[in-house]
Amino acid sequence: MTQKFTKTTLTNGLTVLLKEIHSAPLISSWVWYRVGSRNEVPGKTGISHWVEHMQFKGTPKFPANVLDKAISREGGVWNAFTYLDFTTYYETMPADKIDLALQLESDRMQNSLFEPEEVASERTVVISEREGNENSPMFKLSEATQAAAFRIHPYHHKVIGDMADLKSMTRDDLYEHYKAYYAPNNAVMAIAGDFDTEKMLERIKELFGGIPAAPAPRQLSRPETEPSGELSLTVEGTGDTTYVQACYHFPAATDPDFFPLTVLDTLLAGASSLNMFGGGISNKTSRLYRALVESELTVGMSGGAQATIDPYLYSIVMVIHPEKTPAEALAALDAEIARVQDEKISEEEVTRAVKQAKALFAYGSESITNQGFWMGYTEMFADYEWFENYLDNLAAVTPEDVQRVAKKYFQKKARVVGTYLPVNEENINE
Repeated sequence: MTQKFTKTTLTNGLTVLLKEIHSAPLISSWVWYRVGSRNEVPGKTGISHWVEHMQFKGTPKFPANVLDKAISREGGVWNAFTYLDFTTYYETMPADKIDLALQLESDRMQNSLFEPEEVASERTVVISEREGNENSPMFKLSEATQAAAFRIHPYHHKVIGDMADLKSMTRDDLYEHYKAYYAPNNAVMAIAGDFDTEKMLERIKELFGGIPAAPAPRQLSRPETEPSGELSLTVEGTGDTTYVQACYHFPAATDPDFFPLTVLDTLLAGASSLNMFGGGISNKTSRLYRALVESELTVGMSGGAQATIDPYLYSIVMVIHPEKTPAEALAALDAEIARVQDEKISEEEVTRAVKQAKALFAYGSESITNQGFWMGYTEMFADYEWFENYLDNLAAVTPEDVQRVAKKYFQKKARVVGTYLPVNEENINE
């Protein structure tokens, strides 16, 4: 199987990544913009996600009511999502139909309409999405812990944004955000699949090369200060289940400590999938599963981190057993973390954790859509070499590395612990 990788930059600043994969007559095309909730300010939280919605509302060339039909008619799938550091759009289509996707993305990079009536309609949609999230105990808890963990940095708020901002932002706010960030010099195009590199690059130049670059977007620089002690908070709401979320500050993906912490994550909670399209594997062999679930302190637990531009969070979520207390579960969590910090981890356990992390990574990298994903995703916080070197960096992790990062990052004085307590409606309304 041929896999030819090419990286180039057009004269207008668009980064283009191409990877030939001739295993199936499919092509997956991705356009990534370096804008997410990290680029938002108070008063405009959620604007990146809302702009993403507006990109499906049409251009003069591709009206909204023909977009879905056009992609589906050609046998393709498409979608988009916004996250902390980026917004991305993709289409996976039969190889001989990919030109429609290229035309669409070139067009909406510069010609989206943002009609006032469509903005008003989509305001209702995103507010409803926010209201739906608020019905989830874990959304309410994670929003509270995230806000407590980041007082200064714009990772403070959820990608969906604050309700007050969703109600007050204007059409002009959205359009200005679009024009500031949706430019070729702030974008990465990643295409994987069954094509000829030279022909594909020539077509990309024809469609995207004439789009003018924009002034470099203003970058926020508001690093979070060092935590001054453990923060604890309680959220109350409807339901029958108690949750505890413990959040530890976690380094950026380009930090060398990211890799031993990934192995530690696998050892403690089970391997995390950094790929948003990746599946999971069982965490029943992890230390925290044995300490929390098998002992019936919790009925479930999970842990995980994300690859981000700036330091973010490692989060452990515990679903408390009805007959146990949050304090009992938290004590067991602390005991397991102390054990990793104080006792030397065996080579065998680290080797097993590395193997599990590698397996999940491989599982989330095999399809053509996933290959396209990884090319653009890693450019958002590092570059494609990060992906190519990922397995080697995991394999180089030693037991001493794991113990060192456990001591450095998993400190009680630098964490946020949130508890969700279910209460009945009468108590809420009092």
